[in-house]
Amino acid sequence: MPLAIFDLDETLIGGDCASLWNEQMARLGWVDPEWFMRRDAELMAAYNAGTLAMEDYMAFSLEPMAGRTPEEIEHLVGPWVEDVIEPIIYSDACKCIAEHRARGDRILIISASGVHLVKPIAERVGVDEVLAIDLDIQHGVYSGATRGVLTYREGKVTRLLDWLDAEGENLEGASFYSDSRNDLALLLKVDHPHVVNPDPVLLEHAQKAGWPVHNWR
Repeated sequence: MPLAIFDLDETLIGGDCASLWNEQMARLGWVDPEWFMRRDAELMAAYNAGTLAMEDYMAFSLEPMAGRTPEEIEHLVGPWVEDVIEPIIYSDACKCIAEHRARGDRILIISASGVHLVKPIAERVGVDEVLAIDLDIQHGVYSGATRGVLTYREGKVTRLLDWLDAEGENLEGASFYSDSRNDLALLLKVDHPHVVNPDPVLLEHAQKAGWPVHNWR
């Protein structure tokens, strides 16, 4: 069956879940709020400019979770998704997912955020399958490191191709929806690229290529 693939941050939701979770960790008192959020803003500016080394962002954002159990984080992420994320889920995104599901397409979210955030958010929009940045666990607690290829830029293509092989799927007739220039590599791989609330670089590319441009709210 054809795949309908969606980016998460600024595509399905009106914000970046990693930054929003960083704000939550600051509220919980796990970090120095002023310094931590200033550093987050610096790294996110690099992301938006297409110059971020995702390894740097993950090392920064996972450090406050080091030594904590997945169960502790899951217990805190659930209410946070309900309170912070649900209000910023785009209704147009939910409609689009429903339309693809009605056509019999297989729905997949692929995100450059951590799986500890992406999985529960995906569940709120009715999507069971995700590819996201995997977190390393040592002796039952998060180590503060990641595992495997990061689902960022060309890494999204690498992880998706591995997933396709494992699932016996292919990209014939596939659609991919994203807001970011960082996803150009994957947008160029699918038959039906769609841009959603695109950044200026992606908008220019989409207009030249004749790709559909969506304004989701």
